[in-house]
Amino acid sequence: MSGWLLIFEDQAWRSLRPLTDLTPVPALAFGASTLAARWRLAADRPLLGIQARAAAMAAWGDAPAPEAPERARPDDEVLAVNGAALPGPWLAAAFAAAAPAAFMGEGRLAAARFPLSMLPPPDGDQPLEARLAPLGLTSVPSEVMFLTYPWDVIEANADAIEDDLAEARPEHHGHVHRLAALEDPERIRIEPGAAIDAFAVLDARGGPVLIGAGARITAHSVISGPCVIGSGTEVLGGHVARSTLGPQCRVAGEIEECVWQGHANKRHHGFVGHSAIGEWANLGALTTTSDLKNNYGTVRMWVDGAEKESGRPKLGAMIGAHVKTGIGTLLPTGASVGVGANLFGGGRFAPRRVPSFGWWDGERILEHELERFLATARTVMSRRGRALLPADEALLRATFALTSAERGLTGRS
Repeated sequence: MSGWLLIFEDQAWRSLRPLTDLTPVPALAFGASTLAARWRLAADRPLLGIQARAAAMAAWGDAPAPEAPERARPDDEVLAVNGAALPGPWLAAAFAAAAPAAFMGEGRLAAARFPLSMLPPPDGDQPLEARLAPLGLTSVPSEVMFLTYPWDVIEANADAIEDDLAEARPEHHGHVHRLAALEDPERIRIEPGAAIDAFAVLDARGGPVLIGAGARITAHSVISGPCVIGSGTEVLGGHVARSTLGPQCRVAGEIEECVWQGHANKRHHGFVGHSAIGEWANLGALTTTSDLKNNYGTVRMWVDGAEKESGRPKLGAMIGAHVKTGIGTLLPTGASVGVGANLFGGGRFAPRRVPSFGWWDGERILEHELERFLATARTVMSRRGRALLPADEALLRATFALTSAERGLTGRS
């Protein structure tokens, strides 16, 4: 075995907040799977490991395990890839170039090739690119696309689904009711245990559709490709288009151009468009996002404590993990809602920026009391057969402390 894959998270993870506050970059849902899973397919090498923030990695419960690392030899080659970089034509050039070398794009390390003997040992949360710098690897300019900001994830996702499912063999393993409609069935894959009820529509004319194992599409639901419905996810009526829904979501209403990390709910009507939703979020009935300004101008959004110009005319909300919205919550164009926030001022537009663990009551933002938040998180996760493990709780407590200055609040919920 002469080559290994190492996936790393670089120090630019902060520019993807709030999606990455609790989630390592390689674990982000994207296309038909996750960034890590896509890299494993693209590199076609056994996985040596994933290096990212230690606390976030510890809380990644289904992180892929290294493949037989005991068989690695010092002279084996390592291909280290940035989890935020997207595979593309540049990768073939990287394979063809002489090693050891570092492949740079947009001023960031996209990948590096070097003997295993040169791999620096982990040093706390110091990113790999910093540990590789003293090695003096030959720098090779490369045309690389990175997922740098949350809106990049949204904009590139539908094309990624197309790419991921381009070679997928159409198979219909689940139960498809005879009164369900499959448009362009040769581009539809239904995995074992999935159920497509009567009067549901899977429409692959605009792109491929994947229905994951154990998923359910109920009556009067329309799935328009390119679209991925994750394992165990239930679509309970409405229209899901050009989106990735991670595992074990419960959704209804209208969802367009979105990425849902998984284990999140929107069981009732309401529009969510050009948005990303973190794990364990619950969007109450009629929660609705605006994804287009009235003047059709480009949208600005708060990212990591600063307002950024997205350059995009359509951009909804970036919603962190464990966020809760009450009925009738209205999220303005380019909203950023941090981890653990609770919004229940229904019928009014929420602020464009709600900090992590903020408690918005329709008039003001207070600080969510941490112990009450953790108690709710335990209840929510237990409803899906999951426990709030010590690693999860440690990460949430650390995130609460690290984001305290961003809230700038003294009042408590």
